[in-house]
Amino acid sequence: MELAFSGEVWFWRGPAPYHFVTVPDEQSAAIEAASASVTYGWGMIPVTVSIGGTDWRTSLWPKDGRYVVPLRVAARRAEGIELGDRVDVRLTVDV
Repeated sequence: MELAFSGEVWFWRGPAPYHFVTVPDEQSAAIEAASASVTYGWGMIPVTVSIGGTDWRTSLWPKDGRYVVPLRVAARRAEGIELGDRVDVRLTVDV
């Protein structure tokens, strides 16, 4: 399954601070429909993320009825991504 969307980068300051992009409702619903066959526990969904020319493997996190994409520091630096930027995201979910 391949999905594309754009979203704003936001910051979570929890015990392990991280930057995220929220997956929109329509794409979150498609991921949820496939989640039973791809999750490895706690609702985490393994994906390959592409932003600009940077690709990496990570897992989507469920949050408030949608999913969020964690943005690695190395990817943010490589693409010059800052808090509040709007980014185009491509996800590949291995179904």
